[in-house]
Amino acid sequence: MKFGLFYEQQLPRPWSEGREYELLQDSLKEVELADRLGYDYLWSVEHHFLEEYAHSSAPEVFLAAASQRTKNIRIGHGVMLMVPQINHPARCAERLATLDLVSNGRVEWGTGESGSASELQGFGVPIDEKRAAWHEGVEQCAKMLTMTPYPGYEGRHFSMPARNVVPKPLQRPHPPLWMGCSNPAAVHRAAQLGMGALFFQFGSPEVGRPIVEDYYETFKRECVPIGYSVNPAVCFMSPLSIHADREVAIERGLEGYGFFGLSVAHHYVSGTHVPGRTNITGSYFEERAAQIRSGKKASELSMSEEIKSRISATGALDVPGGIGSVEEVREHVRASEAVGIDQLGFVQAFGGVKHEHICDGLRLFASEVMEEFHERDKKRQAAKDEELAPYIAAAMKRRERLAQMHDSEIPAICALPVQAKQAHESGKPLTQWQREILKRTQLKDDLISTRNPEKK
Repeated sequence: MKFGLFYEQQLPRPWSEGREYELLQDSLKEVELADRLGYDYLWSVEHHFLEEYAHSSAPEVFLAAASQRTKNIRIGHGVMLMVPQINHPARCAERLATLDLVSNGRVEWGTGESGSASELQGFGVPIDEKRAAWHEGVEQCAKMLTMTPYPGYEGRHFSMPARNVVPKPLQRPHPPLWMGCSNPAAVHRAAQLGMGALFFQFGSPEVGRPIVEDYYETFKRECVPIGYSVNPAVCFMSPLSIHADREVAIERGLEGYGFFGLSVAHHYVSGTHVPGRTNITGSYFEERAAQIRSGKKASELSMSEEIKSRISATGALDVPGGIGSVEEVREHVRASEAVGIDQLGFVQAFGGVKHEHICDGLRLFASEVMEEFHERDKKRQAAKDEELAPYIAAAMKRRERLAQMHDSEIPAICALPVQAKQAHESGKPLTQWQREILKRTQLKDDLISTRNPEKK
């Protein structure tokens, strides 16, 4: 099994001056530590306007910074929002390729649609059309990363003429593709499209057994790749708060994980949000603080019915796997491995967990748990590759072949002054910008002639 760090960049209120700066700087230090300790993946979300829950709106910047502090850890978008109204596919291709180049070919291309009203409606995305828009965005971006030149596209959700999108990524044909999944049906679709599944559910590993089985059965039978390579893999998310003393692990992790569930429910399930004003944190932490002051241990803390009703949709009411003693966390990972999960993505900095406690947990997990699973992973991966090889070959045959453009089909693009001059010479009415360009061009020519009379 492989292990990753997963960042939402959560920032519960109240917000003090410089807190966002500290959050990002601490996260970079954690990633640097994780790389030295041998963790396999870094994942960073893309979310917009989701106050307190996720202050990670430009993950490509964070990931680029992390790539320069690390050597081996894979640099993952978990996920890049691929709806064209949010991110134009050409801009996605440019950012992905550039990040792949500066990271020495370590990028993982996770994709998603978004499921929050704040994001979708904030960018004017029709909710009924977001899945089809995502599909267009991913499919065309894969072509842009692969084709020289990209032949252009006339679609429902975006259109673009033929262009050669540069640079191209170091990994060919493009970085491994993943799909963000919030339910089993989405994991099924990821298998059909030849994408890894980033499954954002936090239940018992045993719940994942039928999901993983369906993923690989579907991949073998039905896969028609949306990209130009396949990435058969399943990653489940998990919190991580580990300590030799179970009570300490729970005290450090459970309160923050409860806030994680509360904030998810607020933005995605049951909340009403007033931008810049709503305090998601307030009632939850006030209640927990009062109980702690009364002398209760972390494992004894309860939640009012109001709080329970607000977060129950996420299942974050009990102590989940990933929070506990070394042996408890080890058993959680073993159970995940047993059902066929390929990777656990450990959510970091959830609900304001302290930076030093995160670092302590990363060190302890690496020294006491990780080696056992890394030792088995090489053999497991080799056996998996051998088993899937004929199915991957069959899937790639079902994928339409790239049809590169002939030279005669590639349109020439004239510079704007040339276009303006051609319009003027044709006698067509000129637009305002064409008149301005012609005027500037004439003034430039007159100036050159004045300075160089012999060229008149």
